Amino acid sequence: MKHQLYVMILAVAILAEASSASAGNGLFFLKRVGTFIDTMSVSGVDRRYIDAPEKPWQLILRGNVNQSSVKMSTESRINDYYYSAHPKMKTEPSQYLGFWAGYRGYGLGYTVNVGGDKGSYLTFGASGGAYGVNVRIHSFKNNEPSIVLNDNYLPEEQAELSGEVDLVDPIRVHTLIANAYYLFNGRRFSYAAAYDQSVLQKRSVGSLMVGLMYYYGRIDYASNPNADLINVMNGLGKVKLWQSSVGVGYAYNWVPTKRLLVNVMAMPLLTFVNKVKAYGYSTNVDELAHMPSFTGNEMSNDEWYDWWYDNLRIEPMGQETFNSGLTVNFDSRLSITYTFGSFFVNAYGQFNNFRYSHNNSHGRLNDWFVNTSIGVRL
Repeated sequence: MKHQLYVMILAVAILAEASSASAGNGLFFLKRVGTFIDTMSVSGVDRRYIDAPEKPWQLILRGNVNQSSVKMSTESRINDYYYSAHPKMKTEPSQYLGFWAGYRGYGLGYTVNVGGDKGSYLTFGASGGAYGVNVRIHSFKNNEPSIVLNDNYLPEEQAELSGEVDLVDPIRVHTLIANAYYLFNGRRFSYAAAYDQSVLQKRSVGSLMVGLMYYYGRIDYASNPNADLINVMNGLGKVKLWQSSVGVGYAYNWVPTKRLLVNVMAMPLLTFVNKVKAYGYSTNVDELAHMPSFTGNEMSNDEWYDWWYDNLRIEPMGQETFNSGLTVNFDSRLSITYTFGSFFVNAYGQFNNFRYSHNNSHGRLNDWFVNTSIGVRL
């Protein structure tokens, strides 16, 4: 809706004033805040299309399932020699459970991890009739990536090797995705109706929209125990990615029945910042592989394993920052809300794909999530 940010600022000011007043005056000011928010929740909108629920309070139980996957590739070609490596990893689907309580869409919530990759996952969001802001932060580790190696100098039956490897020190991945939207038809179209259910969409309508997306990702496996992986990746041990995109798209709220709302949003994005910082490292893998302790075959498997990882070393070789130029990305969402009496259920999902490329190395990160909720209005 219009002026929602001003509502928050004014509400904080009024609450601060109430805290210094007597208990009776405090209740009076709180009532004023509620009345003001009630009025502003439908201020300037077409009431034939958007309305506020009669019961202003919301208690919501929320669940989230998300998954991330990373694939990296490197290759070398010198005359007739060809070599390539393709490590990839995928987290187990992670589950989070939490609750949220608020008044007309303004409130507080808490979420905990209940299963999956055991990483950390934080979300922040705010939505009004004509805007939406979402921030998602995800961190996870993986010490069992799968890897495919191709080497045309090996015998034919060994030219392609594949399988899972067990890393002593895991690969660490951190991502941050921030989205912001503005919809031009805020008088009749409500973003909040589809994504936080603080208002009601009564009729089907669409809106042209503009959006911004920011992405930061870090893939880091630069440690001594991972020297053999870094050697396989031609010296690449850490990658940082930054992307900023702007786009124009369309969103549609479909109201086939009084109780059902389906929102579809699609927006092509032009990525105008596509920066990658690559960190290179040298290793002593080739040196160790030619030492008598390695080639003499005098140790047991356990002794060899301990000797190998105790002696692996890496040294920083420098870093390089480069821009991949303009690219096209895509942002899409789907939300379904069903209302029955004072209760409602909602599910919405989003998929993101990010890529980097530099010289003979490239990679991609896929990230998807599905949020579900069941709530009651009081």
